[in-house]
Amino acid sequence: MSNLETAKGNGPQRSLLRSVFIVITCTAAMVVNISNTTSVSISLPTIEKGLDIEEEQLQWLVSAYSLSSGCLLLFFGRLADLYGRKKAFMLGTICQVAFSLGCGFAQDGVTLAVLRGFQGVGGAATIPSALGILAHAFPPSRARSIAFATFAAGAPVGGAFGMLIGGVLTQLTSTHWRSIFYMAAATSALIGISGLISFDADVPSAESVKRVDWIGASLVTVGLVLIVFVLGEGEIASDGWKTPYIIVLLVIGVILVALFLLWEWRLEQIIEEDPSRAASMWTPPPLMKLSLWTRARGRMAVVLCIAFLNWSAFIGWSFWVQLYYQNYLLLSPVNTMIRFIPMFIVGCLCNFFVAMVVSKLPLVIFVGNGSLLTATATILFALIDPTVTYWAFCFPSTVLIVFGADFVYSAGTIFIAKTSLPHEHSVAAALFQTMTQIGTAFGLTISTIVFNSAVDKESAKLGVTVNASGTNAPMSAQLVGYKDAQWTSTSFALMGALLAALFLWSVGIVGHQRVIRHVDSDETMAMKHEPNSAEISPRPN
Repeated sequence: MSNLETAKGNGPQRSLLRSVFIVITCTAAMVVNISNTTSVSISLPTIEKGLDIEEEQLQWLVSAYSLSSGCLLLFFGRLADLYGRKKAFMLGTICQVAFSLGCGFAQDGVTLAVLRGFQGVGGAATIPSALGILAHAFPPSRARSIAFATFAAGAPVGGAFGMLIGGVLTQLTSTHWRSIFYMAAATSALIGISGLISFDADVPSAESVKRVDWIGASLVTVGLVLIVFVLGEGEIASDGWKTPYIIVLLVIGVILVALFLLWEWRLEQIIEEDPSRAASMWTPPPLMKLSLWTRARGRMAVVLCIAFLNWSAFIGWSFWVQLYYQNYLLLSPVNTMIRFIPMFIVGCLCNFFVAMVVSKLPLVIFVGNGSLLTATATILFALIDPTVTYWAFCFPSTVLIVFGADFVYSAGTIFIAKTSLPHEHSVAAALFQTMTQIGTAFGLTISTIVFNSAVDKESAKLGVTVNASGTNAPMSAQLVGYKDAQWTSTSFALMGALLAALFLWSVGIVGHQRVIRHVDSDETMAMKHEPNSAEISPRPN
């Protein structure tokens, strides 16, 4: 932690203790954000019985949180950059506290799902703000690498914390599943208090015109909500992907996102030609400059796409392995959870490794090899033999699966922070998070289509017509479906590795051994607003 103390002399003056608490607070926000999903997932059977919720509606208790938190990231990232990251973070924690308590007192499934959606708004505000706070608090240095890697470790820790605490509270406390929401509220309150004390005061945005692009925010938010909703509902709708409302909503969502991109491109062009027009009500500064994707000679876009693909692979693997354990091997939730423990431990070790060597190894080593290791993990499960021991296929697969997601998140966010300008840190972080969220929905959708198709085909060979719920599918057909779903995840991970090999081989080192002069971390690869003059550490020969 001596690096944190070194960094303070180059930025806002603060004690070592405050620097440590900044990192802890931001990381805790990530832990709570992830655990808000995993703790509810493991408590779904109890919630179903307690509130008498129909099984097909149960998924919305998880999806509502992901939907709101994922689709509002860009909007809150922009607000954080404009009006203050500390303010946005505090707003997010207040939302988490209020709506977590509301969830704990909910008396029916609809109310709980709606409150879960509002709870996700808090996550959308805190996560991009936290990354922006870290980028501003720690200039490019080893301290920043440690801070970002620690923050990224909050994801596996949050997953483990949610599953363990969710299971214990649901089973052992008198209020059962409601206890997980009370715990989330209390934890968020502590995080808010810590942030209020430890975070540096907000620095005014360097932008001359501080206005929100409400048209762009509306287009992208509604468009993403519709697309993510369709990706989640397409397979379970009454007539599948042929259901009329699924087709209509998908088309509308794609059109709205396309209009958003055209609108942002037009705003950026107008303001570049005549900066004075930014004061006009109809031509505010864009919510997300499309030129952000072209930073570092387009490698920003490549890193974002690789994050999308790795999350498609990682979440797809996690989803189908969990179902394989419980529905095929008929293991209990507790025994299933135990088999995932190595994943969380290795996830923390991965982020520690990145923090230690990101200033010594080029980006492609982390991203490329991480993607290949994730592909190896999915291949192991695609080739699994259910009759052999857990240690033959399942254990090595569980150990390897996290390398892609964690290496890409840790090294990728350091790269994003270096590539974006000081007044873009939160919106750039939000863009990265948005790509992982969309990747999650996309990976689950595609792998579900493959699974259902494989099960139907194999069942037909055995003379069985699978019913709507799939309960009569032969076990052998289900096994083929699980394997084919994992081959789908393999393809995502291999595409990520291919992109890394083709486009990131010359990026070089993105971490720093020494501390760079701190002027709101303006020594970035996007220096002087020249997106193509990427100042990247040369790759060692």
